[in-house]
Amino acid sequence: MRIPSRKQCYRLLYEMQMPDHIVAHSLQVCRVAALLAENLKMSGMTLHRDLIEASALLHDITKTRSFKTNENHALTGNQLLSGLGYPEVGHIVGQHVRLDEYFSSEALNEAELVNYADKRVLHDKVVSLGVRMEYILNRYGKEPEHRQRIRWLWEKTEQLEERLFSWLSFSPDELERILGHADCAVEFSAYRKACPTDSSPDN
Repeated sequence: MRIPSRKQCYRLLYEMQMPDHIVAHSLQVCRVAALLAENLKMSGMTLHRDLIEASALLHDITKTRSFKTNENHALTGNQLLSGLGYPEVGHIVGQHVRLDEYFSSEALNEAELVNYADKRVLHDKVVSLGVRMEYILNRYGKEPEHRQRIRWLWEKTEQLEERLFSWLSFSPDELERILGHADCAVEFSAYRKACPTDSSPDN
């Protein structure tokens, strides 16, 4: 399994011309997913943390492009990363909006964590699932069929949240407190340092 390093993930975000606000969102999703993975590990769950973190960082890798093309950015994110030699990461990225299969086994998997983490971050802030899903409904639920799909997704994500936190010693409402109120300034600074400048050679 090939997994891009954090620096390689940062470089990919830069190369895809991702705007700062989507970078900040991706960094926060990664923080949430990593926290969940660490606590699930302490509960006896076996998960690949490096795979989770890379997939969380890259989950919106083609979103900037999608604003012009109207492409399905989950699908094309999967295609892009698989084409770069990261099929396992691509497979998870392809499921960050909607999982391929819900609750196929008792154990949680990496795609479920990244999917849920994304549903808990509005822009670059950790919010409740209800706040995030209400935002998605208002922004993307313009047509009745779209609203119906989003409400179905909301119900499934509520079930995922209940399943996920049954393994944890804290509740969904405590996630923000446990994560800490610090913003992504440290991670964003690291991202900036990893990006090439006009005067530095590409490496």
